[in-house]
Amino acid sequence: MKKIKELFQKKEKTVDDLELEEGGSKKRELTGFWKKCVYVLGIIAVLFHFYVLVIHPISYWRLYQMHILFGILLVYAIYKPGKKFKDTVPWYDVLLMLAGIGTAFYCITAERGMAYRMGSNPTTADLIAIGIILLLLLEGTRRIYGMILPTVAIVFLLYCHFGRYFSGGLGHSGYSLKKTISYMLGYEAVFGSPMNASATMVFLFMVFGAFLTFSGAGPFFIDLAMSLAGAKRGGPAKVAVISSALFGTVSGNSVANVVSTGAFTIPLMESVGYKPKFAAAVEATASTGGQIMPPILGSAAFIMAELIGTPYSEIMLASIIPALLYFFTVFLMVDIEAAKNNLTGVAKEELPKRKYVLQHLYMLLPLVVLTIVMTVLNQSAIRAASWGILSCIIVYIIKNRKLSLKEILDAMADGAKSACGMICACGTAGIVIGVLNMTGAGIKFASFVVEVANGHLLVALILTMLASLILGMGLPTSASYIICAAVAAPALIDMGLTAMQAHMFVFYFACISAITPPVAMAAYAGATISGSKPMEVGFTACKLGICAFIVPFMFCFVPTLLWKGAAGDIIVTIITALIGATMLSYGLQRYAGCFSLPLGIIPSCILITSALLMIIPGTVTDLIGVACACVVLIPLFLKKRHMQKKAM
Repeated sequence: MKKIKELFQKKEKTVDDLELEEGGSKKRELTGFWKKCVYVLGIIAVLFHFYVLVIHPISYWRLYQMHILFGILLVYAIYKPGKKFKDTVPWYDVLLMLAGIGTAFYCITAERGMAYRMGSNPTTADLIAIGIILLLLLEGTRRIYGMILPTVAIVFLLYCHFGRYFSGGLGHSGYSLKKTISYMLGYEAVFGSPMNASATMVFLFMVFGAFLTFSGAGPFFIDLAMSLAGAKRGGPAKVAVISSALFGTVSGNSVANVVSTGAFTIPLMESVGYKPKFAAAVEATASTGGQIMPPILGSAAFIMAELIGTPYSEIMLASIIPALLYFFTVFLMVDIEAAKNNLTGVAKEELPKRKYVLQHLYMLLPLVVLTIVMTVLNQSAIRAASWGILSCIIVYIIKNRKLSLKEILDAMADGAKSACGMICACGTAGIVIGVLNMTGAGIKFASFVVEVANGHLLVALILTMLASLILGMGLPTSASYIICAAVAAPALIDMGLTAMQAHMFVFYFACISAITPPVAMAAYAGATISGSKPMEVGFTACKLGICAFIVPFMFCFVPTLLWKGAAGDIIVTIITALIGATMLSYGLQRYAGCFSLPLGIIPSCILITSALLMIIPGTVTDLIGVACACVVLIPLFLKKRHMQKKAM
């Protein structure tokens, strides 16, 4: 175990470390006054949200204004305009923060009047205040996530004015700058459903994630995974899959997941013989999949619950089978890779003691509490997050035999700081939604997809998949899903899918855009740690996560994969889909793991066909799929048996 800890310490990295290797970090290394200011501001932000969400509710208008204000103040204090700027907070960032405070104060004091004037008859002061808020959101998003999302938002804003010059379906009558700006702060734009989810559920769950780290759950996730799979064939890769699934369901950020767990798992995988690009791809795939993993599914799932008006417990239930297939396939892929290359696991003396892990199973209490509160007790996500945070504090007390007020305050500050980027991203994505609602472009895109598909659901799904992958590249999952849901989901609903099917479809592709070349941010982070080429890691990650590209199509045709239907049908679906995932892994890896025999191209293609048939729910397709699999597996069984007799 000592050797493993030394390896972890040697290779441990953060997002900032990766950025420093490329010429600078986006974050400032704050000291003195500004470090204390950010710390106190983070604590105040958390206390404010708890007070207004749990104890004393206020109007949504005031909640959103304060939510955005906290995000803006933290972003402009923490993040530099560029990597090469100095760490000190310059005078112009101070002015921008003061502008944010001034506009928030104006909007709150003028709440009643602005509510009547939005989008119709704004005053000059209204326009100035709204314009400043929009600019601060765009610049804050740029500082954290780069130019992609702000550029998309600006292009959409320009479309409001210049749409009058477009011909055909994309054209509209055009809107004045005055009307456009005033509309953007309404409840169908920046203050729409995404901001509601951000200010209520998502913020608290990001604070919960910080408290989970504070409780010591992160290292325990790795210890648990090591004890379960570390000694198995290719154990370190299996450790990466398990630990990243546990950590990723809370983090809601695939890149952050990669650099946190990957700092340990990638060098550990390399130490037993996995190629650097494969190790990086395993971590990127598992970290990205964490966002589709119950019980939390990252933060975007809470936004989905808000958008479609469905209880979060139903979304969590619907995600179980697809997540099971995803991680089962990744797990099997890494096992086959280990079998092909005779890779071993970690030596038993280097693993955590099983007794130690069993004694610390109470570290999973926060996740258990969260699940029970949301499903069994059917309470709101806000209450679930509150109880989850309380359970993290209890776990900390049990583990350390004490209660540290300083560490609780540290967790509060860290949670607020991790949420500030999400606040700006949701606000910027709200601009895009506002333009879609204002111009009707979302409806026009849906009509375009329906017209091109000409009644064929598969064609509509492929077009939506491409749109979701393109729109999601380089964006945080929450913002990616918000935009994809606004643009692409209505088309699928028009084609006859339920809101759950349509939104879950775009949610999946918004998530896996993080491993889809050419951008593939999660793959890029893994490649930086392993020293591999990002594109190679991206394509390998797509191969490992292939199930995520297939299953969304399947649950759009037959909803049993989303836990909808009779119990018997759901059980049959799970069994056949798991068998299909196994055949898919054998075919893609060109290796029959159950017989430890390589496969040729033709048998591999037959197994892939068999897999697709069995993943598709239905008796006929299942029987054909089993028959195809038998055509390949029976000769392999006879060959293996003959080899064993010959060896004797």
